[in-house]
Amino acid sequence: MNFIMNIPGLKDCIVTKVEERSGEVLIYVEMERKSHRCPKCGQKTNRVHDYRWQKIKHLKWFERMTYIWYKRRRYVCTCGKRFSEKNTFVKRYQRTSNEWNQAVAIRSITGKTFKEVGDIYGTSSTTVIRRFDRLAQTEVKQVESLPPVIAMDEYKGDTKEGKYQVIIADGVTKQPLDILPNRKKKTIKRYLQKYGHQVQVVIMDMSPSFKAAVQDALGKPVIVADRFHFSRYIYWALDRVRRRVQNSFHEYDRKKCKRMKHIFYKHSKDLTEQEKWYLERYLSMSKELQEAYKLKELYQEWFTKAKMIGKEQIAKVKQELEAFYQKVEELGILEMMKAIKTLQNWQTEILNSFVYDQSNGFLEGINNTTKVLKRNGYGFRNFKRFRAKILLVHKYKGIGVHIG
Repeated sequence: MNFIMNIPGLKDCIVTKVEERSGEVLIYVEMERKSHRCPKCGQKTNRVHDYRWQKIKHLKWFERMTYIWYKRRRYVCTCGKRFSEKNTFVKRYQRTSNEWNQAVAIRSITGKTFKEVGDIYGTSSTTVIRRFDRLAQTEVKQVESLPPVIAMDEYKGDTKEGKYQVIIADGVTKQPLDILPNRKKKTIKRYLQKYGHQVQVVIMDMSPSFKAAVQDALGKPVIVADRFHFSRYIYWALDRVRRRVQNSFHEYDRKKCKRMKHIFYKHSKDLTEQEKWYLERYLSMSKELQEAYKLKELYQEWFTKAKMIGKEQIAKVKQELEAFYQKVEELGILEMMKAIKTLQNWQTEILNSFVYDQSNGFLEGINNTTKVLKRNGYGFRNFKRFRAKILLVHKYKGIGVHIG
């Protein structure tokens, strides 16, 4: 009998029987008999030599493992050549259907782990890995030339190639482009020399090795310091002052001040009434902590204003930043002095962040996704596979697992 229903992936087949046995669904199919061209001599023949049964793993039906029992017809030509008929659902020498292979390949990208995908589709993790590696060979393309604006950052990959890797992304489209096996200066320098001929702007954190590699490879591109990375030096300085000062407090206040440390970081206008009370209490207990907090507030005001007027009035932004330096030097708080020394060393790159209005925030989000992938997979020792996994996850973000 032939079913009226068209089964996905088996539209060109004749379904002769469907049965359930031992919790598995078995679909018996065969192809329509028709003339085929001999692969040896090119003549057409309709003469059947024999039939052979082939068991093929297919996609699940109603959470039951499904197998296709294919009655494969073999033809014989007048020249003596014997060959199998053509079909649309399984490739030669394969024991899994085309639909199954496609679903596993897609799920190997979007799934948490290769083992989880194997459990879903009733196969081993090594089979899923082979499908993934085959897909990665065609889908992960080598970068030919980097775009004019790039962003770069490191993340802890713990692969055989090194403890840290460097990810490079398009600063405009915010798509990851490539991943370098380690963060060594010579590795970054060689890569940029090979592919960075068009690069004009580089967004990065405040890493001296990154800066040196970029300048050696690209000459004098515009380097933009990420806003989060240079702003945190002021907050770190305030936190060091707090930790030093609170050691002289009474034991209760010392512990309470530590628990309420977040009130020192928040903008004063965003504090609740209770938080304002605690802030005033601890600032009144130390004049040095009070002055450090005022410097943090002064920096926040400068930063907020710089974001608004930086593109049009960068000279004014620079002037107010230098006035902030002078205020810090007048007060002479050691931790704050050390912080502004770092800002002074990176002043050009800091001001560029307001002129070009670029940041590495999106790259930090990509790195967070990478950490989740690594944690779910209990680590990836193979750098090439981990690189392909990261790039493909972002390339096909939001892709479904539906076939057809």
